[in-house]
Amino acid sequence: MAGSSGEQAPDYTFILSISDEAARVQALNEHLSTRSYVQGCSLSQADVHVFRQLSAPPTDARLFHVARWFRHIEAVLGGIPGRGEPRGLQTSPGRRVQPQWSPPAGSEPCQLRLYNSLTRNKDVFIPQNGNRVTWYCCGPTVYDASHMGHARSYISFDILRRVLRDYFKFDVFYCMNITDIDDKIIQRARQNCLFEQYRERRPSATQLLEDTRAALQPFLVKLDKTTDPDRKQMLERVQLAVQLASAPLQEALSSNLAAEDIDRRAQVLLEEAKDLLSDWLDSTLGSEVTDNSIFSKLPQFWEGEFHKDMEALNVLPPDVLTRVSEYVPEIVNFVQKIVDNGYGYASNGSVYFDTAKFASSEGHSYGKLVPEAVGDQKALQEGEGDLSISADRLSEKRSPSDFALWKASKPGEPSWPCPWGKGRPGWHIECSAMAGTLLGASMDIHGGGFDLRFPHHDNELAQSEAYFENDCWVRYFLHTGHLTIAGCKMSKSLKNFITIKDALKKHSARQLRLVFLMHSWKDTLDYSSNTMESALQFEKFLNEFFLNVKDVLRAPVDVTGQFEKWEEAEVELNESFYNKKAAVHEALCDNIDTRTVLEEMRALVSQCNLYMATRKAARRRPSRALLQSIALYLTHMLKIFGAIEEESALGFPVGGPGTSLSLESTVMPYLEVLSEFREGVRKIAREKRVPEVLQLSDSLRDDILPELGVRLEDHEGLPTVVKLVDREMLLKEREEKKRVEEEKRKKKEEAARRKQEQEAAKLTKMKIPPREMFLSESDKYSKFDENGFPTHDTEGKELSKGQAKKLKKLFEVQEKLHKAYLQMAQNGIPEWTG
Repeated sequence: MAGSSGEQAPDYTFILSISDEAARVQALNEHLSTRSYVQGCSLSQADVHVFRQLSAPPTDARLFHVARWFRHIEAVLGGIPGRGEPRGLQTSPGRRVQPQWSPPAGSEPCQLRLYNSLTRNKDVFIPQNGNRVTWYCCGPTVYDASHMGHARSYISFDILRRVLRDYFKFDVFYCMNITDIDDKIIQRARQNCLFEQYRERRPSATQLLEDTRAALQPFLVKLDKTTDPDRKQMLERVQLAVQLASAPLQEALSSNLAAEDIDRRAQVLLEEAKDLLSDWLDSTLGSEVTDNSIFSKLPQFWEGEFHKDMEALNVLPPDVLTRVSEYVPEIVNFVQKIVDNGYGYASNGSVYFDTAKFASSEGHSYGKLVPEAVGDQKALQEGEGDLSISADRLSEKRSPSDFALWKASKPGEPSWPCPWGKGRPGWHIECSAMAGTLLGASMDIHGGGFDLRFPHHDNELAQSEAYFENDCWVRYFLHTGHLTIAGCKMSKSLKNFITIKDALKKHSARQLRLVFLMHSWKDTLDYSSNTMESALQFEKFLNEFFLNVKDVLRAPVDVTGQFEKWEEAEVELNESFYNKKAAVHEALCDNIDTRTVLEEMRALVSQCNLYMATRKAARRRPSRALLQSIALYLTHMLKIFGAIEEESALGFPVGGPGTSLSLESTVMPYLEVLSEFREGVRKIAREKRVPEVLQLSDSLRDDILPELGVRLEDHEGLPTVVKLVDREMLLKEREEKKRVEEEKRKKKEEAARRKQEQEAAKLTKMKIPPREMFLSESDKYSKFDENGFPTHDTEGKELSKGQAKKLKKLFEVQEKLHKAYLQMAQNGIPEWTG
């Protein structure tokens, strides 16, 4: 089967005699390196025989001769080894075949890591059930208005939830609770009820003063025992306010003033002493409250306010919301099983968790999150609630570290039937029972504020793992950082307690969210004028970019004209775009680091701005497609973060909710026509030198259109840019511009005034003849020579040579000044007096 070229058929006898396969293939490779087996070579029977000894071509790149030979024979035979006889071996010349293909090495994909309070490390996030993520978040205790501390947690978790769902594409099931049974709620409901009843009784001024004095006695005892400086300051402020309001009423009664004056002063005292009297009334009459409806009306009202605040902040509602009052049967069953499992015990109608028994049991550990806090009695008592730390309650426990699963209700408290008598749930048990009912024996994520780690979350973990007899009730525990106000703890005593409604009066939901995005979700966030200013500037920076891109996209161009040849600038910007996207992805994988994401977005926008400015300076159009891709990507990321609240094709929406798309598409064509007409009028006015028309044109730009949310930007030699902007933002910009201009004017006037004063002082000094300049300084000198030069000091001592030398220099300077003044007068130059 020799080929037509007359080439001798190869002899593979030696190669086939090698028993080791690797050595045999190596020898074959060396042999084939001397042969031309691709071009002009017909196959021999020996080739086919050796070919059939191999199951596949070698993968070692160094054996490429064998690999190519194998592929060549395989192609000629038309199949794999062992398939029939060669087809046309005598007549078919050798053919080229494709070389071996190797896949690219690629790079290791970035894995999402979350800071897990259970390990205090960033752990790779691995859901337990494929792509599904179960998440439980501790909700608010609803007895008062939601404040910025609540916003810190719920905006942060909303951002994390959106990123997991919309960026990483997890199927997130998000559950949140409402605590509507709690010691704080019971106290506040009773206090409100009793105070309103007291007010309706319209006590006399004398009675009010007596009651206020009575209420002050226990209040002062509490004040004396208070060690927390912030709380002590708040109580002292209440005491002072009550004293200041009591004095005028006492004086009015002593002076027998008119009933109207007494009543007015009594109302002032009633308001100032509200907290004081409410606390006193509750301590004396709270046990007599029998109207259980008050314990549901108060939390219902504040829950409604909480949901309104969350909606205003653009926080997504939970997939399911649980209320403690709706899960009491499940809580009772949960407590019973903990007791049955040996980790709980009944005592005097209450049920407590046996922390020592749990901690000593195999497979269990108490205090997983903050082990160093175990035994902290102050923290434990705060967790039990003010109504549950009396001496008799504390004596019911086997250990001070044990905590209440179920509390026996006292008179004046709501209650539910259970095996241990009428009572109510403990604080920690509610989350365990509700989350366990919905999410089962183990959830992927549990979230809450940093201050809930101990005892609340550690107790949740213990009682849940006691119920399920496992050690993995929560896989990843996420805790949001604290919020401070201008560097201080938020406190009513410091008068820096900011409700969400108050915050939204000053800044938009987007601006507040940007502040949160600019900080790590797990670290302390300082809410201050400086941090808000940073958010405002970032919002403005992005908005200007979006408006500029929209202006580029509105420029008329035919279908093919929108695709232009890329030059070096476009290639560089596109490369940077992809690098920034990769950096954003890495940052999100790194504990959802939104702070770094926003920095990368800022850098990308800065590069785009430089690119557009360079193109504008060269009178060339920038790449529409590239800028649009970048702007759409940034818009997409901001939507993921919840910073764009509604549907907006590109950039921040304009106008109210639901109006953005229709408003912009409807109004912009008319505004562009107006802009072109104005530009034509300005051109004629400049040519004809009609300044009045130019002033009217400027007034349209600066005064009229901003009131409608329209900004015109005039550029020399280029078309006017039209931007549809939020009206309030424009008006603030206009006011800021006026303020800056006013400051400049004032500074200019001040500089001119100072200059006039300096010139006047200089002229006054120039008028003084040198011989008179020292004569007025009788407090320094006692004798002078015939030229008015000092010779002796006030004590009659002759001046030293050094002193005389210094004075001589001053004398000579004055001589020159006075001579210049005389020259001015001689030349008829008028004196400048300012």
